[in-house]
Amino acid sequence: MRFCVFFLLFLLPLLASCAERKVYIVYFGEHSGQKALHEIEDYHHSYLLSVKASEEEARDSLLYSYKHSINGFAAVLSPHEAAKLSEMDEVVSVFPSQRKKHTLHTTRSWEFVGLEKGLGREQLKQQKKTGNLLQKARYGDQIIVGMVDNGVWPESKSFSDEGMGPIPKSWKGICQTGVAFNSSHCNRKLIGARYYLKGYESDNGPLNTTTDYRSPRDKDGHGTHTASTVAGRRVHNVSALGYAPGTASGGAPLARLAIYKVCWPIPGQTKVKGNTCYEEDMLAAIDDAIADGVHVLSISIGTSKPFTYAEDGIAIGALHATKNNIVVACSAGNSGPGPSTLSNPAPWIITVGASSVDREFVTPLVLGNGMKLMGQSVTPYKLKKKMYPLVFAADVVVPGVPKNNTAANCNFGSLDPKKVKGKLVLCLRGGIALRIEKGIEVKRAGGVGFILGNTPENGFDLPADPHLLPATAVSSEDVTKIRNYIKSTKKPMATIIPGRTVLHAKPAPFMASFTSRGPNTIDPNILKPDITGPGLNILAAWSEGSSPTRSELDPRVVKYNIFSGTSMSCPHVAAAVALIKAIHPNWSSAAIRSALMTTAGLVNNIGKPITDSSGNPANPFQYGSGHLRPTKAADPGLVYDTTYTDYLLYLCNIGVKSLDSSFKCPKVSSSSNNLNYPSLQISKLKRKVTITRTVTNVGSARSIYFSSVKSPVGFSVRVEPSILYFNHVGQKKSFCITVEARNPKASKKNDAEEYAFGWYTWNDGIHNVRSPMAVSLA
Repeated sequence: MRFCVFFLLFLLPLLASCAERKVYIVYFGEHSGQKALHEIEDYHHSYLLSVKASEEEARDSLLYSYKHSINGFAAVLSPHEAAKLSEMDEVVSVFPSQRKKHTLHTTRSWEFVGLEKGLGREQLKQQKKTGNLLQKARYGDQIIVGMVDNGVWPESKSFSDEGMGPIPKSWKGICQTGVAFNSSHCNRKLIGARYYLKGYESDNGPLNTTTDYRSPRDKDGHGTHTASTVAGRRVHNVSALGYAPGTASGGAPLARLAIYKVCWPIPGQTKVKGNTCYEEDMLAAIDDAIADGVHVLSISIGTSKPFTYAEDGIAIGALHATKNNIVVACSAGNSGPGPSTLSNPAPWIITVGASSVDREFVTPLVLGNGMKLMGQSVTPYKLKKKMYPLVFAADVVVPGVPKNNTAANCNFGSLDPKKVKGKLVLCLRGGIALRIEKGIEVKRAGGVGFILGNTPENGFDLPADPHLLPATAVSSEDVTKIRNYIKSTKKPMATIIPGRTVLHAKPAPFMASFTSRGPNTIDPNILKPDITGPGLNILAAWSEGSSPTRSELDPRVVKYNIFSGTSMSCPHVAAAVALIKAIHPNWSSAAIRSALMTTAGLVNNIGKPITDSSGNPANPFQYGSGHLRPTKAADPGLVYDTTYTDYLLYLCNIGVKSLDSSFKCPKVSSSSNNLNYPSLQISKLKRKVTITRTVTNVGSARSIYFSSVKSPVGFSVRVEPSILYFNHVGQKKSFCITVEARNPKASKKNDAEEYAFGWYTWNDGIHNVRSPMAVSLA
């Protein structure tokens, strides 16, 4: 007995150590370029061997050795082993892998941003001045866009290579084969594909191959949608279940695509719940993409909260990409409408919010009193031309369901078939069930159709979902009208009129309610997001291995689908980047970001300032610099350029140990808002501060720019000098921005976190180079 007790006591620490083991990323910075690939792996292995009991254990624990641009490895470690490695020379940082969940976050969107035919008067005027952007950019030909996502459906016509030229000589990647995916699935459009599973399987065990393909093939739809939004070919006569008919096209239809599949099904969850993406898998993908020769990376992935740059795999990978002059666009996230919710805030990343286009899928709801409410839906199912009994979900729940705020959410099993059969049911957004699942619950309980009602947080932001029964989505204001009607009569009745596609809807754009917002929680002196683009109800290609709802209960298969999220707006910006890079191949990634930001739009299609989904004025914490305008971005006049060294100095200034081991921080630091960024944020201003910015002339050789300022309320802003003279292209000029609180003592009565917004602009009579400001008091 004594031996057994002793043996258990001996085992307990070992068992605890095993239980604590998880994947850590050990980061060294940049490769010197002096080691061969096998020497790099041996070098990484030597570090593992120093904390492991045997060579076999060290080999077995290694998941990835990052060998191209990123210098580091991912391995299964105990916290004690990770701590020992973090203390070693040359190790920059050691951090646990974070699981990243997809931020779920087009025929019309490219017309709406002024890229395709169907332009408005102002857009046509601009195009006459600058020429056709698509033609100038040769439709993105020779530009390679890497998609870090969950794969691709290669048979889609959007990825046809018909009539395309040879693969760019700069391409060095591969077409990785796997289940239902072989080398023939790559072509001159889809030039490469890889998949990454080691991190996912280390945490979850072997992939369940009934839920996804062990290959670059997409069984979800998300990756196919984003890839075709960036660079899908023009495909005529497409629609999503009969809605949004027209020609589908990516923004850069002749750009080449490289697929990096890093996201996989969440174990034990339905595909409706999204995907999970592991940091070590994403870092491996970005490292390969850099070596493969991509020019742009589109990453529609994020977390519910950001991590410090030294512990953020996407930020680290993107910094290496930036050093190689690869432009990285990332989604801001779908955690709005609350403040400080955005992810991917690193200043070397283009962080993208989501807004609407001028297309609606109008599906009216008619009440028994004759009132018609304009909802939206893309469900193909229709009711008979008659009125049906109408009920509120909270009034028809099964016994035992608490009659609280969640009773109206139509969660699984909550509705009573005896009270629901043959009726229309009003369900509210929120709760456990997702939007599609609410309709499935109504159908299970025998309802003939349902109304998806917004909460006040959702405002007028109406998702056009392909429900499995007749349905429409209505605003929170209309929910109030419906509930008042139900209360006003003993026999409330209603019907849903079949939907139709309506173009030129007004006002547009408006900010989607779900789009994540600033201020930036990692560094409150960098204004994020950077820009907004179309992300609400976007039509693009879809995986035929999935259904339009991604529900296992949905038997339908579609080639194109309508989807929403900052995941959809991010590839719009990536496509614009591809076009600008094709026109200006020597511009830096920072110059391209600057061009997009300083030319972005601030007004909607009725000439008023962009609003949120409830009709209230939006601000730069929602849209950044404004709404994407690719045609103007091709000729910005001036750019705010930033080098890789500038980013390293910035990291020093915010107290982050250099992410490049070869770079030593200076002894004297500066304020982080002196980074040469195309926007300005000053957090907790005490009285007065002066910031420096530098612009580079990329317009006319001889030009004169005059400054103008719209000061944030409660502050004075002075720009010196107020006039900039240029006599050649590439010339740089610096200026100072002094921001001063008008009455600091009186202003201190306000909430310290309350920001005021303004703008400073340079204009030469042709170009309007505008930057947003956000300022708060200490």
